[in-house]
Amino acid sequence: MKVTSVPADKLIGRLKEELKKYKELEPPHWAHFVKTGAHRERPPDQPDWWYIRAASMLRRLYLDGPVGVSRLRTYYGGRQNRGQAPEHFRKGSGKIVRTILQQLEKAGLVIKLDKKGRKPSKKGVELLERLASEVGGISG
Repeated sequence: MKVTSVPADKLIGRLKEELKKYKELEPPHWAHFVKTGAHRERPPDQPDWWYIRAASMLRRLYLDGPVGVSRLRTYYGGRQNRGQAPEHFRKGSGKIVRTILQQLEKAGLVIKLDKKGRKPSKKGVELLERLASEVGGISG
């Protein structure tokens, strides 16, 4: 099965469990206190949100790569509630995106291309495609 033909939520859920095995992908101490962007009012509720975001970013790099921090910030942004004033789009947190990308690089799942951004490494592509075929076999 291809990564594109598998439901994203099931693939990300399975990939999240796989990423928890990598010691390089530990959430920093500040991760429990931060919002994921200016458009958010509160920090995430899930205790393992760091791994969910890392799995989502790895999938996003596979689909759109090579991608830079700015484009990923736009992808994880949203509408900011401004009370009576109309809502405006705000980008997601750059610190979170950069930190996760650096951790994925240390784990060997992502490689950096000069002036183009990052894309999944051979190891990252193999991991995604293996999990996609597993998930596809379960749901299909």
